[in-house]
Amino acid sequence: MQMPEKGRDWADVRQEMISRGGGDAQWRDGRTAVYVFNAGHDVEQVQQEAYTLYMAENGLGPMAFPSLAQMEKEVIGMGLGLLHGPEGATGAMTSGGTDSITMAMKTARDYARSKGKPREGHNVVLPQSAHLAFDKAAHLMDIEIRRVPLKTDGSYEADPAAMGEAVDEATVMMVGSAPNFPHGIIDPIEALGDVAARKGVWLHVDACVGGYFAPFARMNGVPVPAFDFEVPAVHSMSADLHKYGYCAKGASTVLFRSEELYNFMPFDMAGWSGAPMKTPTLAGTRPGGAISAAWGVMNTLGVEGYKRLQGQVCATREKIEEGVKRLGFEIVGNPMLGLMAFYHPDAHAFAVYGEIFRRGWFTSVTKEPPSLHLMLSPKHADVADAYLADLEASLAAVKAGADDPKVEARYS
Repeated sequence: MQMPEKGRDWADVRQEMISRGGGDAQWRDGRTAVYVFNAGHDVEQVQQEAYTLYMAENGLGPMAFPSLAQMEKEVIGMGLGLLHGPEGATGAMTSGGTDSITMAMKTARDYARSKGKPREGHNVVLPQSAHLAFDKAAHLMDIEIRRVPLKTDGSYEADPAAMGEAVDEATVMMVGSAPNFPHGIIDPIEALGDVAARKGVWLHVDACVGGYFAPFARMNGVPVPAFDFEVPAVHSMSADLHKYGYCAKGASTVLFRSEELYNFMPFDMAGWSGAPMKTPTLAGTRPGGAISAAWGVMNTLGVEGYKRLQGQVCATREKIEEGVKRLGFEIVGNPMLGLMAFYHPDAHAFAVYGEIFRRGWFTSVTKEPPSLHLMLSPKHADVADAYLADLEASLAAVKAGADDPKVEARYS
């Protein structure tokens, strides 16, 4: 496409944009369980209006836009308040989980260097289930990733003892997830903390999925284990606002136990022809709308609003767990929040996924073990029965074709 010589009427352009989205996942109807976190029209409206109020402002310039700086500070304060941040804890907003994880790794690396570790040859020790964003960040910084197999007891949790054995003098970070993305399982963060403390290694908790969910689930009575700064060995955390914080994309938080640790994150440079510049995260320009929308949503929902929404998600997950078990599926591990994976011993999960997709559901899969994967939102309470009915039909279709070698070959 070339830029048009003459601009078109906005009404015409707008209509074309809407039409182009006609083939996209129709997430507002609740039939999508990945990519979008649907808390309903009221929250969506807050996102939109709060974002547009500051969509032209730039978080790069706190002196020019002290309103954004103050909103970001307060968003970080609310996050730390939920996650047992001690006195002096701090952090920053980023564009998403990958950004938060990258900055946490950069900070841990630079902190390790300040403590006398060599400038090269670093490694990060993490469980097999940890998010691939750590690998992406490691690729950027030439850091070795050491993925350690999960426990063999069927829990799909990180194995603290095995991870400790993988740590050496060049390790700059250990990682635990709360929960991990493939299975929705919260790793044993306290046990990982014991290992990290004994080894003298930075412990990062990737709570991109659970950071703004688990505290409210706990308030609702879910037995969420210690996973945040409540564990003394936790140095940093990543927690996404645009997931279960129900804020507009892209918004995440990277949080640190102390200002001393945080100070290894910002980039500060004066040695060029322009004005000196300091940036706290990977981005230069920082969209003001993402900051203002996060502040707006968090203040609109408050603790009671989040408890209500996360309670709906947990109840929906429990309902779907019961429903898939009745169909003969097995749940992977013990999910506690809004993310779950499940498989059937007599039908390949990817074949079932193909059938449920053809029935209009846009969900996901997990590779280890091959499973169906759901990331549930409050909206899914309205469609859980319809999903289970279509899942039953999909399972029946797969079983009916199980004797067809062409069907079997497609998924083997």
